[in-house]
Amino acid sequence: MAKFLFTGSYSVDGVKGVLSEGGSGRAASVEKLVASLGGTLESIYFGFGGNDFYVTVDLPDNASAAAAALTVAAAGGSSIETTVLLTADEVDAATKLSPVFRAPGA
Repeated sequence: MAKFLFTGSYSVDGVKGVLSEGGSGRAASVEKLVASLGGTLESIYFGFGGNDFYVTVDLPDNASAAAAALTVAAAGGSSIETTVLLTADEVDAATKLSPVFRAPGA
């Protein structure tokens, strides 16, 4: 499973939905969405400032994460951004690779 962070901001309609069903209602909806894609919800937090929500999930692959983000965006209640999260072991594996690259102008 891959780990993803979804962040975003609610639209006016999204805020009305949160006011109507509360944070636990939104958490249940997110958990159902993630489960329907074969994943698990790790955490959901609400915040002040630039983002209204922070959701971490385990999903089978990038396609599942894209499906989740597209579904949420299409619903119109919020904007959403997806970040792929890497473990320390994954970063260690990346440092052992030897990619070939030429910098611009070099």
